[in-house]
Amino acid sequence: MATTTKALARTALTTTTGTTLYTVPSATTTVISNIVLSNTAATSSTFTIAIDGVSLASAVSMPANSVTTIDLKQVLEATKTITGGASTTAVSIHISGVEIA
Repeated sequence: MATTTKALARTALTTTTGTTLYTVPSATTTVISNIVLSNTAATSSTFTIAIDGVSLASAVSMPANSVTTIDLKQVLEATKTITGGASTTAVSIHISGVEIA
């Protein structure tokens, strides 16, 4: 089994909260290790994240020009997804983890 540490997603969020950010490849298990969000707007924003359809954060407020870090160890099996969105495209997300194939 090969283990690869990687950035699972690194993008600006869309204003559609169900946007797929990452899908576990077939024949692979993924362990999410942390999620970092950055709001570069001069005003507060909100973000929503779900893992395999289960809400992790729902309309969580972020102050202007701030960073939010979520440290976790969450295992996802093949074809499972991470989805999310924000109230503005000024919110960016970085999801780190390990793929085991």
